[in-house]
Amino acid sequence: MNGAAVVVGGGLAGTLALGALIGQVGTVTVIERDRYPEDPVFRKGVPQGRHLHVFLSGGQRALETLLPGTLAELAAAGAHRMEAPRDVITRTASGWQRRFHEGRHSVLSCTRPLFDATVRARVLAEAARSGTRVEVLEATEAIGLLGTADRVSGVRVRARDAERAERDIRADLVVDASGRSSRAPQWFGELGRPAPREEVVDAGIGYSTQMLRPAEPLDMSMVVEPRPNCPRGAAWSPVENGNWLLTMAGVRGHHPPTESAEVLDFIASLDEPHLHEHVSGCTPVSPPFGYRDTANRRRSYHAPGGVPEGFIAVSDAACTFNPIYGQGMSVAALSALALRDCLVKGGLRPGFAAVAQRAVARASDTAWLTAVGADRPYAAAEDATPPGAAERIQTWYFGRLVARATIDPVVGAAFRDLTHLAAPTSRLLSPAVALRTVLLPRRGGLPTPPLRVEETVR
Repeated sequence: MNGAAVVVGGGLAGTLALGALIGQVGTVTVIERDRYPEDPVFRKGVPQGRHLHVFLSGGQRALETLLPGTLAELAAAGAHRMEAPRDVITRTASGWQRRFHEGRHSVLSCTRPLFDATVRARVLAEAARSGTRVEVLEATEAIGLLGTADRVSGVRVRARDAERAERDIRADLVVDASGRSSRAPQWFGELGRPAPREEVVDAGIGYSTQMLRPAEPLDMSMVVEPRPNCPRGAAWSPVENGNWLLTMAGVRGHHPPTESAEVLDFIASLDEPHLHEHVSGCTPVSPPFGYRDTANRRRSYHAPGGVPEGFIAVSDAACTFNPIYGQGMSVAALSALALRDCLVKGGLRPGFAAVAQRAVARASDTAWLTAVGADRPYAAAEDATPPGAAERIQTWYFGRLVARATIDPVVGAAFRDLTHLAAPTSRLLSPAVALRTVLLPRRGGLPTPPLRVEETVR
């Protein structure tokens, strides 16, 4: 167990990357701009932290493989486990999805601070039991990479205090887990290396979230997706301590409110009386908090020659999705597991960075396809990289498949395998799924919320 690593960013992605490195390298230094709070509370360094977060079944499996027992700890701390689609009812553009009891997938719902604190405590406990020496530098920011265009050899950091002291930290591997605001493309330029090519699809979606306490909680969460004649949506889901989160979303010109007095009018505009009536009887726990940075952006670090030796980018630093689809935390877990698998197979060997970067990219492929497929129809031409012929075909097929999945148990099961990041995109091209998608008629979903659970589908 040799070598030293630096993780830039101590949020969830960085914490999970640390979990992947434990037991595989001798030392790990985590660089975190914030100071961690003693209790699970919202912090400035997680700008999406106040909004609804769900953890998909694909991410759950990755997390349990990486850190066994963490799901039980999350449940004990108050996270809610909901089976999909039995406990998560969804109105798509074509109507309400049938409420099957499949027993295949679930989501965990809790506040982001609870999730982060639970995972961080578990990773640090694992580190204490391992032979890896871990140092976490709080209130410290990375300001540049050390090395050359061909080989990164560490990072330069600066303390975020009055002295603003700088120092160099040498490492065999630098993991960029600094999120959407990653400065690695600029740092590449400082090393004389071109920045990675970027693909961007921005639907201009904004969202806001308010925490509420219902007098009588529902027995399911609700998702209302945007549709062509109403590019607005909402999600309603339980979190710990008897509270629920209402996340509202809309494209340009339809951004949701950040004033409590306007929330019910926005919900009424969705034309979903069941949700409106329920939310009307809730007590506000917080004001609505808005968020607008929702572009899908993929940096081609995984392309041949995309990264120098000694550097990889993970999660949002490499590939970030519109947060409204709830994929980010799961992709962080899948990326960390991919990183660990590469380390287990041979450690920090020559060529490791390129191999690991491709593995991390594969972990985000499915999420990228689904997020871009959903956002592309709303993206203006100037805010999106033009689609190629293959993507246009994918978009046509995906549109038919989503409509069919609303009512069809076979297509629906395959679609949920994909959206829960539990299967590759090839799952949607199996003969049974493809034939039903292309040949069967495109029909609407249910006209009203499905309050009855249908028989188990196998």
